[in-house]
Formats: sequence, C-alpha cells, structure tokens
Amino acid sequence: MKRVLIMSDSHGNVENMVTAVEKENPDMIIHLGDCVTDAVRLNNRFPQITFANVPGNCDYSDGKTEKVLNIDGYKVLICHGHTYNVKITYLPLECHAREIGVDIALFGHTHSVFYDTHNGVSLFNPGSIGAPAWGKAPSYGVITFDKENDVMKMDVMYLE
Repeated sequence: MKRVLIMSDSHGNVENMVTAVEKENPDMIIHLGDCVTDAVRLNNRFPQITFANVPGNCDYSDGKTEKVLNIDGYKVLICHGHTYNVKITYLPLECHAREIGVDIALFGHTHSVFYDTHNGVSLFNPGSIGAPAWGKAPSYGVITFDKENDVMKMDVMYLE
C-alpha cells in the first residue's frame, strides 16, 4: 500500500507544498507541473520521500511532458494536461489513457479540482496548491494505492 501526495500548479508557493507534505506524511510525492523549480526545491527539502514530476506549460521542457509510473501495481499516467487541451475537454486525455492502458491519469493545468472514472479509466486533477481558481482554497490530492485489496482511494484536501 502506498499513500501518494499529488500537487500541481504551485507557481512559486513552495511553502503550501511543504505544509501539505508535513500534514500528510506521504510515501511518495508527485508534482504535475507549473513550476518545475518548485518541485526541485520540494524534493531537496524532503529527499527521503520518493518523488516524480513532469513539466507544465509554464516550464521549460525537453519534450518529455508525461510519464507512466507503476505505483503499488497500478499503472499511472502523470502529465500537466495542457498537451491534451484539458481546459476545453477531458476526452483526449481519457482516450490516450485508455489507449496506453493506465488505471488513472493525473493532471493539472486548470487550477480546478476534477475527478471521475469513465470507461474504466480514472481522471484526477488535484487543483492548484499555489494559485487556485476563482478564489478557492489551495488544494492537493492524496491517493491511497493498495492493489492487494483492489483499492485506489482518491481524496481532495484543502489548505485553509
């Protein structure tokens, strides 16, 4: 079983990410882009925690805008979402996720929380830890992966 902290769109607010890590004590941290430099600073602060990240549309990228991870037996796509036009529709991301056979696609970019399971694929956007949309509180996700008991539990948390 793994408890994974998912954050996106920090936009310079490393302190909110530190607060989330200290509150959740995760086994792994995933940063979904905007800003990669924040992700590096967080990883340097908590080097003992397994870490993965991808760049966003506000980051320099060498073209590797997504990764597929194996987390406790689940196949997980991580991306920022901008290359799938998630501000307009989730369908291209869902189709790609089904095509590559992942269990869940994690993405950001919209600065708004979204989660749903459709056609056998879960989509999860934890919102923004640094610059949330429409005056909402900063948010992040916590996913518990437990393949042995066939559990993938997604929670959205807010910093008040």
